[in-house]
Amino acid sequence: MSVRDDRYDVAVVGVGGMGSATAYHLADRGLDVVGLERYDIPHSQGSSHGITRIIRRAYYEHPSYVPLIERAYDLWDDLADETGREVIHRTGSIDAGPVDNDVFAGSKRSCEEHDIPHEVLTGAEVNERFPGYELPEEYRAVYQEDGGFIVPEQAIIAHTEAAQARGAEIRARERVEDWAETNDGGVRVRTDRGVYVADALVLAAGAWNYKLADALDGLAVPERQALAWFQPESPSTFAPEEFPVWNLSVPEGRFYGFPVHDVPGFKLGKYHHRDEEVDPDDFDREPNRADEAILRDVTEKYFPEAAGPTMSLATCMFTNSPDEHFILDTLPDHPQVAVGAGFSGHGFKFASVIGEILADLAVDGESDLPLDMFSLDRFE
Repeated sequence: MSVRDDRYDVAVVGVGGMGSATAYHLADRGLDVVGLERYDIPHSQGSSHGITRIIRRAYYEHPSYVPLIERAYDLWDDLADETGREVIHRTGSIDAGPVDNDVFAGSKRSCEEHDIPHEVLTGAEVNERFPGYELPEEYRAVYQEDGGFIVPEQAIIAHTEAAQARGAEIRARERVEDWAETNDGGVRVRTDRGVYVADALVLAAGAWNYKLADALDGLAVPERQALAWFQPESPSTFAPEEFPVWNLSVPEGRFYGFPVHDVPGFKLGKYHHRDEEVDPDDFDREPNRADEAILRDVTEKYFPEAAGPTMSLATCMFTNSPDEHFILDTLPDHPQVAVGAGFSGHGFKFASVIGEILADLAVDGESDLPLDMFSLDRFE
């Protein structure tokens, strides 16, 4: 096994959504960076795939996310301008549910606290303005015109190419087996192909993070998810310029979905699809009829014109923290190791700014962005 002669400033483990952005931001600061990815770039084995991922300024999970999402929007636009890749599509966004439900009430609160332009609509008004929705008339929705979706594969490619253009070394099909602190306070990373030494380390390995850091055991838990694409009766009704992305809380659970893009179908998923905690190296990746039925039943009820033949099914993973908020911190016993974990199914939209934050943590041990609610010590 070879040992690299060069010592890097930072090694990044995982070159998916978060890791590719981290490698880019580190390289943009003129640092020597190596990014190590066990699969392809991009790939469909983890969480950073699926053709479309929601982005929205209205943030019902917690108002503290809004400063991060504002920065993320700016960085996505910058990345698109630099690379010429269309990574962000604005369609508008709908967050809907009963009037006292967190999806609606939390979204409204975040808009009000941060002066985000928005409209409050009844379910009936949503249905009239955006044919394709069939929400209960008494439901309430926050409509925010700047919502939309990120194309994850294009985003990863764009960040990776921009990092490489700045001198980053990116290596795919190379599995990290372990890492250890060096005598001088750096890190030594061992893969199935070689050994790399760096001053600092970033763990951005998604569902595999807990296998690389004991501090994340039980705090970054992988969960099997499923997605479906159904062919609408009238595809133009569900086109991006006509149909906003959405989050919806209903008695059947909390669901999210997208207009037709790339795959010929209306896409949706369910948070905590079947509550299946999994080992990312050993679980059923093949979607099945039970997965499909959960998503078809909700489509037939709330988006009936979209409930045509199945076009595609897929699985992915969420990696959930106990409170479903992110983990962005350095390891308590290893301050030279930064971790981004526990994104709990709502992280990809932030990838552009998470990369900036993880670069800050790796280099400076802190960030100017507000991170208190994302610290590891909140679980003590």
